[in-house]
Amino acid sequence: MKVLNVISVVCLIVSASSWAVGQTRGTPKEGQAVYKQYCLRCHGEKLDGNGPEAQYLILRPANFQSQSLLAKTDWELLVTISNGVLFTPMHGFRGRLTDQQMLDVLSYIRSMAPFNAVG
Repeated sequence: MKVLNVISVVCLIVSASSWAVGQTRGTPKEGQAVYKQYCLRCHGEKLDGNGPEAQYLILRPANFQSQSLLAKTDWELLVTISNGVLFTPMHGFRGRLTDQQMLDVLSYIRSMAPFNAVG
């Protein structure tokens, strides 16, 4: 059973990596519109996890201004946007957003909270 799970994860990573490699970079302006529609109510206008609905969640939304989130790669953020986070209010947007919309949101997040690899 564990082997099957490992194979499933490897297949997911391979298929997702080919998806990410084949995409072009997103547009922050387009991403801002998508963010406002789908993300702002939890993650907030300042991307700090203090959106108007965050107070009602048991697990707080991610703060994109925090050092741990600033250090996440684009790939890690895309996987989260696409698939969500298990056992949290962050659900996946694959099927609700197009690949380009997810890249646009990522570009908007990066324009507001640039990647900062923690050494």
